Amino acid sequence: MKLVVFGANGETGRQVTAQAIAEGHTVTAVTRRPEDFPLSHQRLRVTGADVLDPAAVERCVAGQEAVISTLGVPFGRNPVTVYSEGITHITQAMTKHGVRRLVCVTSTVLFDVPAPGETFFFRKVLEPLIARTVGRTVYDDMRRMEQIVRDGDQAWTIVRPAGLFDAEAVSGYRIATSRLPGRFTSRADLADALLRQVTGDGHLRAFVDVRTSEGVPSILDVIRKEAFGSRK
Repeated sequence: MKLVVFGANGETGRQVTAQAIAEGHTVTAVTRRPEDFPLSHQRLRVTGADVLDPAAVERCVAGQEAVISTLGVPFGRNPVTVYSEGITHITQAMTKHGVRRLVCVTSTVLFDVPAPGETFFFRKVLEPLIARTVGRTVYDDMRRMEQIVRDGDQAWTIVRPAGLFDAEAVSGYRIATSRLPGRFTSRADLADALLRQVTGDGHLRAFVDVRTSEGVPSILDVIRKEAFGSRK
């Protein structure tokens, strides 16, 4: 399959790219800094482009069979528009070039239901603090992105992982169309889930949660390492 990955130089984007190549797909990895991209392969094309540039996005989408978006920005106080503007340009390019399959990443927070089986502190204090204060501008724009995707005519799937962390290999993760128990999703598992979705049709026009249950870190470790970095 011919896949284009936006946000390819983030940690999840690199995982998706590597796993897709290993499975025999042909990948166009889109990044603003192609000189920093660490992977190379005969079936990999690394392209320098900004998702905020509609003409550049269109060139990347042309000739593809499916699109994966792993766009990510760090938490901060400034307004965020990368998700909504980027997906607008992506879906417009997909419509123009007849590319139907779209899979993108947001967050489990957007299910807007309490985390199943969680402690009172996590449900009522910690997660609201992250969702409504620390990460508010990011999640606001993720919601705008989801609405744009829902309103489009693509064959879309939105994957909503939990707190991301690094792992060496894909595990026996869980996937569902409702929020799952657990606090974390490994990037290896998320990448595998994205590939399973983009190459199949089991969750068309649906939101899916992906949750890792094996070898998960402590919440303090993840917050310290992940919360304020752009590593999606």
